[in-house]
Amino acid sequence: MNNTILEVIEFGDEPEDIFYCLVDTTVSPDGLDVSSLKLSDPRNFDQVLKENGCLMMFTGDEIESLISRGDVDRDQIHESLVRLAAAEGIIRKN
Repeated sequence: MNNTILEVIEFGDEPEDIFYCLVDTTVSPDGLDVSSLKLSDPRNFDQVLKENGCLMMFTGDEIESLISRGDVDRDQIHESLVRLAAAEGIIRKN
C-alpha cells in the first residue's frame, strides 16, 4: 500500500462519471496526469493508463457494487482496493 495512491477522477456528478484509480506511485509519483490522458488516442487508452501506473480502475457504479458485495469498505476504499489487487495477483501486498 505504501507504493499506491487512490485517485478519484470526476467528469460529472453521476456515479458512472466518477473513476476510482489505484495508481502505482513508483511509476507515477504524483498520480495520473489527467490533462495528458485526455489527449491520448481512445483506441489505446487502456495501454496509456497502464503505462502511467494505473493498476485498477472502477467507476462509481462498480465501487458501489463492490461495497454492496462486501469486497470494498466504503470508509477504507484505498486499503480495500489494495487488498483486492493483491488477491487478484496484480500487486504483492507489503
